[in-house]
Amino acid sequence: MDRTAQSDLSLGFSSSHALPQPPRIPIADDSITLQIDSSFRPSSNPIPPVPLQLLEQRFDFTGFVEEDDDVVVGDNDDVEVDDDDDDDEQLILLGHSLKLKRSRVVNSNSVSSSSSCKRFAIDSGVESRRAGVRAWGNQSIEEADPEIYEFMEKEKQRQFRGIELIASENFVCRAVMEALGSHLTNKYSEGMPGARYYTGNQYIDQIEILCQERALTAFGLNHEKWGVNVQPYSCTSANFAVFAGLLMPGERIMGLDSPSGGHMSHGYYTPGGKKVSGASIFFESFPYKVDPRTGYIDYDKLEEKALDYRPKILICGGSSYPRDWEFPRFRHIADKCGAVLMFDMAQISGLVAAKESPNPFDYCDIVTSTTHKSLRGPRGGIIFYRRGLKPKKQSMNPNHCESNIQYEYEEKINFSVFPSLQGGPHNNHIAALAIALKQAASPEYKLYMRQVKKNAKALASALISRKCKLVTGGTDNHLLLWDLTPLGLTGKVYEKVCEMCHITVNKVAIFSENGVISPGGVRIGSPAMTSRGCLESDFETMAEFLYRAAQIASAGQREHGKLQKDPLKSIYHCKDIADLRNQVEAFATQFAMPAFDM
Repeated sequence: MDRTAQSDLSLGFSSSHALPQPPRIPIADDSITLQIDSSFRPSSNPIPPVPLQLLEQRFDFTGFVEEDDDVVVGDNDDVEVDDDDDDDEQLILLGHSLKLKRSRVVNSNSVSSSSSCKRFAIDSGVESRRAGVRAWGNQSIEEADPEIYEFMEKEKQRQFRGIELIASENFVCRAVMEALGSHLTNKYSEGMPGARYYTGNQYIDQIEILCQERALTAFGLNHEKWGVNVQPYSCTSANFAVFAGLLMPGERIMGLDSPSGGHMSHGYYTPGGKKVSGASIFFESFPYKVDPRTGYIDYDKLEEKALDYRPKILICGGSSYPRDWEFPRFRHIADKCGAVLMFDMAQISGLVAAKESPNPFDYCDIVTSTTHKSLRGPRGGIIFYRRGLKPKKQSMNPNHCESNIQYEYEEKINFSVFPSLQGGPHNNHIAALAIALKQAASPEYKLYMRQVKKNAKALASALISRKCKLVTGGTDNHLLLWDLTPLGLTGKVYEKVCEMCHITVNKVAIFSENGVISPGGVRIGSPAMTSRGCLESDFETMAEFLYRAAQIASAGQREHGKLQKDPLKSIYHCKDIADLRNQVEAFATQFAMPAFDM
């Protein structure tokens, strides 16, 4: 945070330390000009250099004619006399050796010409400096930084020529991209609308207020019962801001275990006990898990653990859970153990906005999310919190039998976001989010999210028809988990083979049926390719590509062995990889990329 205090420093010349008024030096001849020798270096008791402006104030040089390059600082111990010019005279002025040079020409025409040339030289220098700044400050990326431009163009080609199936990635629309690359990135706006640490935020305030209003509208929320903070830099930041705002260090939280599909920002320890996330470092976290036989959350065990552990915040939501969340059951458990109920809807926020998923706002106290992924906005985070009067009892219907007790989340969460954890918000992101939220409230967006779900189900069905094993046997949302262990593959090996073929997926750990954590899973999602215009039949084609990639990986691993240091290196240039890669590129380039032309 930049809090620059205003300085009262003067120029260094005050009345109490003013130089004594020197005696006026009479100079009879008006044709004498002033020159200071540049070699002046006092050997003892040096007198500070005197600015020419001060000399002009202290002495009357009326009648002198200025000549460029005739005024230089000299050396009192080494005075050089210009032997070629008998008209030069010397004197000592305030400890400086001066040369008094008689002007050769003192007519008015020469004086006027000299002044004009001098003004022209000064003006030219100023304009040159201005032009120099403008020259590099207004270049395109291609001109300013060809190396970065080249990498950006290669990434653009990678996105266009490949199949993007990472569940947490998406392609933004042109309007969102334009806002992200706009002049709004120039403004500092620490604080909240109407209470900034900087001036000049009248339009930034309007943008953020509009973004807040659109966030509530997109999710069908009443502003008297819900508030929202749109400043978090990511959902991980948003989650930590909630914990830091509502809890003391060391207090307890409880979320879905990461190998069960939870997110590390909900608290995670490695099997060796290492605290991985900030939530685990500063708070005590205890996970609940899925049933390893079914892949579904075991709500009975969750309730049992919650009543024993008594978390202050109970978290539902995750990054790799392909089924709907039973919010009434979560509400019941939270009430029994006295916990605040928080839902992280980062993965499914787009589905929630489109009413293609159960509504967490009917049951939860706090809801967080990323603003990209299925929501298809810029990369950032958002926090919704209850406000207004609390109901006496929060059970199946949290809005009945109101009391006079107010929710106290708003001030604590806003203060936690800023100034506790973040600096100035990213105004370009907030504007881009406002655009995405306006779209999320539109009928067209609802059709888009409906297609996202249809495509995910089509992909799941196509893989199941090829005898692939999916965790939970399918999906209720936009993602699915493929258990690769029957093929003898790990998620790491498989995602690398897919990458060779220009398909991007990501490995995940899963619970095997005997309850052991296995690295043999891969997560696949449908939003990004749906944004490019793909439909069910296209995802059936992608399922065939995925299955063939698995066959290639399995064959390569059998041929070169699992224990080889790099078993995939030798298959990168094999014919099967090359053929599949060519087919993937031919397929992907049929579909336009949102927001930029190829």
